Amino acid sequence: MKHLIPPWLKTLVLAAALLGWAVAAHLGSAGVGSANLNTAIALAPLLLAMVLLLGSPKSGLFKALLGCLIFAGVLGLLAYFWRPLKANVPWLYYLQHLGTHLALAFFFGRTLAPGKVPLITNLAQLLEGDHLSAQKRSYTRWVTFAWMVFFCLNALVSTVLFFVGPPAVWSFHANLLTGPLIALMFLAEYAVRVRWLPANERPSLLESIRAYRQMTRPGQQPAAETQR
Repeated sequence: MKHLIPPWLKTLVLAAALLGWAVAAHLGSAGVGSANLNTAIALAPLLLAMVLLLGSPKSGLFKALLGCLIFAGVLGLLAYFWRPLKANVPWLYYLQHLGTHLALAFFFGRTLAPGKVPLITNLAQLLEGDHLSAQKRSYTRWVTFAWMVFFCLNALVSTVLFFVGPPAVWSFHANLLTGPLIALMFLAEYAVRVRWLPANERPSLLESIRAYRQMTRPGQQPAAETQR
């Protein structure tokens, strides 16, 4: 059945869902609309992430039951604390935005530790194998560092705007501007890649995305965990 749905339609539906959530989050952060609905929208990504983590089809019966119990427990806690959560909707969106960016910064930054393969180097190895030139290894390491810095800076800007600026300004940055900023970062990195690397050592954006999807696919082993 899943093969009957063309990939472009899946992408379009996902993009529409993300855009719809971003607009709803922006309005909710600014205090527009029902407080109950805004709280539910703010908590939706957390619950979706839990479903994806706990609801693996490969899980055994015991793990599935345990996952259901954990999920039910979380729902119970949310119901118990619903009133204070509803009274602090902007904080829900801020902590979500901050936590996501810090987690991504850690995701990139931990691979820069001694003895580790930088994340972007790992992607390059998936595309080209282990025989990367010294120039390519240096470049991919710096790109990994640049993405870590990007997420840290965006988290810092978000924090400053949240505590200093008007709620609508912070909400615009966090919910509507973050996506375009990430896209701009991709384009800027590709422009630098064109100038830095020879043509035979720079994959297209589409190839890079495919390599990342391959690396994050369940059961897919990274190209390398430590430097050789």
